[in-house]
Amino acid sequence: MKIEDYIQFARANPVCSLATVEGSQPHVRTVLLWFADDTGFYFVLLSPKKVSAQLKANPRAEVCFCSHPTDLVQTRQMRVTGRMELVTSPELQARARQDRAFLSQLAGRPVDDLIEVFRLTDCDAHFWVMRDILHEPALEHVAI
Repeated sequence: MKIEDYIQFARANPVCSLATVEGSQPHVRTVLLWFADDTGFYFVLLSPKKVSAQLKANPRAEVCFCSHPTDLVQTRQMRVTGRMELVTSPELQARARQDRAFLSQLAGRPVDDLIEVFRLTDCDAHFWVMRDILHEPALEHVAI
């Protein structure tokens, strides 16, 4: 499988689960992929949220993208494990503020100064479907 297959799957299924670790306690929450390309998977987060502090303290993370067919047996998921890095590019920050303007409406106040861009990089990714239930060690993995 090619890296582009992984990127396309993430783009087609942008609502995903992000796992972080704080101390020895894992934390999982649903997040929205901002975009993905051959440099990584990008997310827009807000600095006051615990997820931001957790990623700054321990950048190791895993994201699980999942298709949502009506038949559970047809579900396909893609797990991506890697390192989250804070992206400080002024161009990406400006684009994130524009693309995520709705966050200010949800928060009830401007959040432009709270927006942070994180990129999941140095990734190991693999797909999983129900028929793989007993074959996980044999699954193909790709470095992204």
